[in-house]
Amino acid sequence: NGSADGPFVYTGFRPRWIMFKRSDDTSSWRIHDTEREDFNPHDSLLFPNENSAETTNSAYKVDIVSSGFKVRNTNSNFNTSSGTYLYAAFAEHPFKTARAR
Repeated sequence: NGSADGPFVYTGFRPRWIMFKRSDDTSSWRIHDTEREDFNPHDSLLFPNENSAETTNSAYKVDIVSSGFKVRNTNSNFNTSSGTYLYAAFAEHPFKTARAR
């Protein structure tokens, strides 16, 4: 939405890690996880398709909560009103509350 109070993405679980990419741009993939940073906001991330080290930058803030994640930045690679984004989120405890029958 382009706002500093960005969108909330409901996943139904607390993500262990999240990978983002803006699909209508040439931006890099970005990964936030709860292993390296276990408090909100998460502003440390990895760029898996680059030869760069871990980056910490307040322009990349994301809150990881019990039912999904909330973008807390206006960086165009995460949150812009005209962007299209892809994400993959993997659960911290994938089988603890599974409801499959």
